[in-house]
Amino acid sequence: MPSRIFKKSWLIKSIFFISAFVILIIGGTTYKKIEDLSQSSDLLTKTYKTNVELEKIFSHLKDAETGQQGFIITNDPIYLEPYNIGRENINYSFAELKVLGSDNTTLQNNLKELNVLIDKRMWYFEKSFRFSSVGNYNDENFKENFLNGKKTMDTIRGKIKGMIDTGNQLLNKRQEAYESNLKLTPMFLYVVLLLSLMLMFATYSKIISDLKKIKAANEQLEIFKESTKQSEIIGLQGNWIWDIEERTFTYSDNLYRLIGEKPQSFQPTLDNFVNFVHPEDIEKFRKDIDRMMAKNEDLPFIYYRIIQKNGTIKHFKTCAKLHRNLDGKRQLLGITTDITTEIEHFKTLEERNLELERNNKELSAFNYVASHDLQEPLRKIQTFLSRFEDKEAHKLSESGMMYMDRIKNAATRMRMLIDDLLQFSRTNKADKAFELADINILLKNAQQDLAESITDEKAIITSNKFPSIKVIPFQIQQLFSNLISNSLKYKSKDRIPEIRIIYNKAKASDEPIILNPKKPYYHKITITDNGIGFENKYAENIFVLFNRLHGKHEYSGTGIGLSICKKIVENHQGFIFANGKPNVGATFTIYFPYL
Repeated sequence: MPSRIFKKSWLIKSIFFISAFVILIIGGTTYKKIEDLSQSSDLLTKTYKTNVELEKIFSHLKDAETGQQGFIITNDPIYLEPYNIGRENINYSFAELKVLGSDNTTLQNNLKELNVLIDKRMWYFEKSFRFSSVGNYNDENFKENFLNGKKTMDTIRGKIKGMIDTGNQLLNKRQEAYESNLKLTPMFLYVVLLLSLMLMFATYSKIISDLKKIKAANEQLEIFKESTKQSEIIGLQGNWIWDIEERTFTYSDNLYRLIGEKPQSFQPTLDNFVNFVHPEDIEKFRKDIDRMMAKNEDLPFIYYRIIQKNGTIKHFKTCAKLHRNLDGKRQLLGITTDITTEIEHFKTLEERNLELERNNKELSAFNYVASHDLQEPLRKIQTFLSRFEDKEAHKLSESGMMYMDRIKNAATRMRMLIDDLLQFSRTNKADKAFELADINILLKNAQQDLAESITDEKAIITSNKFPSIKVIPFQIQQLFSNLISNSLKYKSKDRIPEIRIIYNKAKASDEPIILNPKKPYYHKITITDNGIGFENKYAENIFVLFNRLHGKHEYSGTGIGLSICKKIVENHQGFIFANGKPNVGATFTIYFPYL
């Protein structure tokens, strides 16, 4: 979550810088447009003023010409005033035109030519004034100067007209450009403003959206922080952070509680924490921590004891993982756990294991007694009963013979019980050597063990081919023996016993009877008979030790045989299920893990 927030903050920053850059571009473009509009306006004004000044020059020349004509006609000096004023105004207008045309080479050249013509015209004015002042109107020179002046005036008029026409053409072009800029600039500014507003709105929306997400993330972080605090308290854990660059520690509140102190009651430093470490563990503790600090690497689990101020000794374990924060700085994130309860439980478990070991030894001794000491007097009882029956039976009354038979039956049942208990005890031994075995051979051996019973009952046993399976061979042979023997024992009186043994590979997901399978595939062995069967409500009870569905007078047995079968299957991490139907038969289904 923090990394995603960090990336989003970079996204917001990027959007901000892009927005600022776009606004800067928009501002520059807007400034350029306004500058172009201003230049168009200035050029338009210059062109207009240029035409006005040219018109003024021509007007001043006409005024000068009119004053000349009035002076020639009246010889009155008052008419020279327009001539003198016109000459000054012409010079002023020329000065203005030079300024206006400072960046126009064509206008500068035309002004030079016009200046020459005006100077020539003024020279003809001067000549005409001299002749008119002495009254030589009919003098050829006067006439010639007058006519030349008139021709020069016409040339000036044409020149000024041409310059004004050129200026008007330029004026029209600049007027069009100005009007174009004048139309486009407001539209451009409107579009720019609209784009700016859209960009600002998009940025604002993104910032608001991210702020909501960040707020939600912060709320989740607060919840996580509080749940972490509660988890630390429940789990007897405390965390700490070592900032490698800053070489400073940070302790969680519960770490203080673990050492019996109030949260943040002292400065979180290594030396202050070491003050609580058991004196016998300080040296090893410091070596482990110094190695961690020197190499700036993960801290594996270390174990040590601490002593609280009240004298209570606690067992701790600590580990740490190297981490880089959002700024790229290296930190070691550590967890310290109070394992005092675990240590105490471990000691208790050791004591119970020792007790269990003693009990196992006692049980082994009991097995020895059962297999030797109990069987020895039983053999003597049976031996003496046999001798007594051979030598003294004829002396016994009918009731005495009945008592003799009961003693013999009781001794026989006692031997069967001892044998079955030994067999059950054998399946509980820890030395279970698994090996790859041919199941077909083990089944055949089991049938040979029961050959006499199978022949007596004329039983029919069929089976398909088994693969080699990794098992405890003698136990699997015992499994087959017990199940076949069980089918023969509970045969129907109305038909010959038939036992079918079928093998196939089963997929765990296709076998709903298997709950919480540990393997995807299993070896499935099904043993079906046509005996007396049983009610399915007893399907689980028949595997219980010493449990019998029939009385001991109806069927012989100790109620241990199927319990041994269940134990053997469990030793192979498998499952066994029974299914029966009265007077139809029983089916035992066995599953062994497919390794």
